[in-house]
Amino acid sequence: MDERSDTNSPRRGGANSGAAGAGNAPGFGRGRYRPIDFTRHASYFDLSAMPWEQRLAFVVETMREMSKQTDPQGMVQAYSAKMREVVPSEKSVSLSRRDLPAPKYRVTRSSSWDRAVNPWKNRDQLPVFDRGLLGELIYGDQPVIIDDVASRLAEDDPCRPFMEGMRSLVAVPLFDQGVALNMVVLMRAEPGSFRRETLPEHVWMSNLFGQATHNLVLSDELRRAYDAVDQEMQVVADIQRSLLPVTLPQIPTLDLAAHYQTSRRAGGDYYDFFPLPEGKWGILMADVAGHGTPAAVLMAVTHSIAYALSGPPSPPGRLLAFINEHLTARYTTDTGKFVTAFYGVYDPASRRLTYASAGHNPPRVRRGGTADVRAIDHAASLPLGIQTGVAYEDTTEELSCGDVLLLYTDGITEARGPGGDMFGIERLDRVLVGCEGGAAELLANMLDEIELFTEGQPANDDRTILAAKVK
Repeated sequence: MDERSDTNSPRRGGANSGAAGAGNAPGFGRGRYRPIDFTRHASYFDLSAMPWEQRLAFVVETMREMSKQTDPQGMVQAYSAKMREVVPSEKSVSLSRRDLPAPKYRVTRSSSWDRAVNPWKNRDQLPVFDRGLLGELIYGDQPVIIDDVASRLAEDDPCRPFMEGMRSLVAVPLFDQGVALNMVVLMRAEPGSFRRETLPEHVWMSNLFGQATHNLVLSDELRRAYDAVDQEMQVVADIQRSLLPVTLPQIPTLDLAAHYQTSRRAGGDYYDFFPLPEGKWGILMADVAGHGTPAAVLMAVTHSIAYALSGPPSPPGRLLAFINEHLTARYTTDTGKFVTAFYGVYDPASRRLTYASAGHNPPRVRRGGTADVRAIDHAASLPLGIQTGVAYEDTTEELSCGDVLLLYTDGITEARGPGGDMFGIERLDRVLVGCEGGAAELLANMLDEIELFTEGQPANDDRTILAAKVK
């Protein structure tokens, strides 16, 4: 086949469009190069035929085009288009033996095909062979130049149609983990038309491109895997939030407001309300050690156990002991996980709070409109899930009209500013003293102060607040 009449060979300029001399070559800054006249430079990948300014412009333009690609198929097509400008091959075929047992291999691309098949998405549409010259080449694991293909091509070679009419070829292996899992084969009708002097550069450049494409494949697989995990995490988060109160209960003599924020899609904080006999209400706040899905799962388990107690969840120590026994018996002993919890039973008639604590942050209470703020911490005990047989004692706190009660998880006081210091109890108390409004106003002020302190940095732990003002 006459190269000059082959419509698949690189475009060529006219008599005045050959390799320009250094004096009239377009500069690097102009970003273009003149096509090489391959009737004068009948070799493959001979960038040395270009003046250095043109070579640099070509390389920069090629790398710029490659950097825009986000899809492996697009990367291959863009790179192939650029290489056709400097690689005078009349036929080409790409091979792969990835995920195939020897001696099988796939033909992933061929210049003789009418349309390209995406080997990453439509692998089953690609032909698979187990013998022939192309199989010898890819399993040979070496770059090869054959000056006379006819002498090596058997009549019954299954890949003969891919090489029909070609007399010379160059096979460039693309290595992965030291093995030629892929290969590019370029062919020409003229025998002995590939120069061995430029083969090292061709192998080098092709493998750099192959590695870049493989990295893009891995990046795409990682993105899809991340998207799948993210969707699953969203389902976990939705399930978790469904376990929290949809609306806050209307409790006489108590004004309520709550905030719940996870540091990730799902988290381990938990708060709940239990209607009890005689108009009383159980108020539970818990915090599973850790973050993310494991904490969310244990949070769901804790929720399930809390609702499995026969009879009303009262007194407080009874419910905490029940949860502790089930956690240690089935869920936490071998995992090192535990749950802190505070559970109080509020009597609207007497404004009395009876409570028990399992290693949880002691709630803060502000007396009336004063600056008297202190901890409710007279019933502390071990967190849930650490040791079996723990008794959780009950203690009573007398509340009065105007008192403000604040329950929270450690993600509030341990919220960190840019310098690494924590929000802490003192700042929390200052906000508590400085607010004269209801529970909603206190909650809003607290969240504003935390946002200001952290300068909007994402939460590094789950954050839950329950504010209650006694009426």
